[in-house]
Amino acid sequence: MINIRFKRIINYSLLIINSTALNAQLKWTNVDSLYQPLPPSVHVYFTNEPIDTAPFRAYYLVADLKDKKIDFTADTTLGRRFTPTQFYQRNDQPLVVVNCTFFSFATNKNLNVVIKDGKMVGYNIHTIAGRGKDTLTYRHPTGSALGVSKNRKADIAWLFADTAMKYPVAFETNPELLKDSNSWVSKFSFAPELHHLPKTEKRRGIKDRWKMKTAVGGGPVLLQNGEIRITNNEELKFAGKAISDKHPRTAMGYTKAGKLIILVVQGRFAGVAEGATLTQEAIILKDLGCYEALNLDGGGSTCMLINGKETIQPSDKTGERPVPAVFLIK
Repeated sequence: MINIRFKRIINYSLLIINSTALNAQLKWTNVDSLYQPLPPSVHVYFTNEPIDTAPFRAYYLVADLKDKKIDFTADTTLGRRFTPTQFYQRNDQPLVVVNCTFFSFATNKNLNVVIKDGKMVGYNIHTIAGRGKDTLTYRHPTGSALGVSKNRKADIAWLFADTAMKYPVAFETNPELLKDSNSWVSKFSFAPELHHLPKTEKRRGIKDRWKMKTAVGGGPVLLQNGEIRITNNEELKFAGKAISDKHPRTAMGYTKAGKLIILVVQGRFAGVAEGATLTQEAIILKDLGCYEALNLDGGGSTCMLINGKETIQPSDKTGERPVPAVFLIK
């Protein structure tokens, strides 16, 4: 048993080392000239270097959070969806438009938190009903989000955020996941000490009020403290072996130096651009210097516009997929 476990550890370590080596070789080309005009604090890069011999195409944008001449915000809809180009037009042609939250095709509602101008306008889903023999069992995850505060500092945390709250509760160290027979939970279900001892929650890295000017949710978290930490099992985003499937990807992260990085990966184009796994996505963001990073809605939703121009080609045959929320840089 010990030998088998040891072998698995070695094989997994070799996989990570080999993947890291592959991604460390990615060569990024500055393509600022294709998306002018750009402020001096914003740059755009492109690569078509293959990953594990598979065709690959990706762009990333880096923006200085400290630059007060640019604004980081979000926009969302109520009961309907717009394409990124439609968001671009209705927001007076911002510098950057990128998809973010997961959503329901049936209701057009965000399934993740969205904060705009300091107010929550989108909320996390905290109850997932069981199936089959577990129909009376419910799982309660805390979804992740990236926020930018009024003083232009970025943070990624796992949040409890429902319609009864003004500010989300943030779990900065570990995601919370409950499993019980209750169809409803509150913030006290995850952090009972908030009832009477609000100061003690700091011991568990909990903030009773996560005050952000702008925030968009997604998941799972990919990096924490500069290291790969994919919390898919806690956030319940992808089932089975989906973590290893290649798809178009959207992700955001930030560096210790105060740079925001937005990554989009083209995928589902056989022989041209086959996408990335969550692990490959995490390795790329680590290689780019991110301290924390999270995955956002991908697949056919993945799209980033810079000055109204597409970067990667969306994978849906009809082009840009309508979404209920976007992250913006103005």
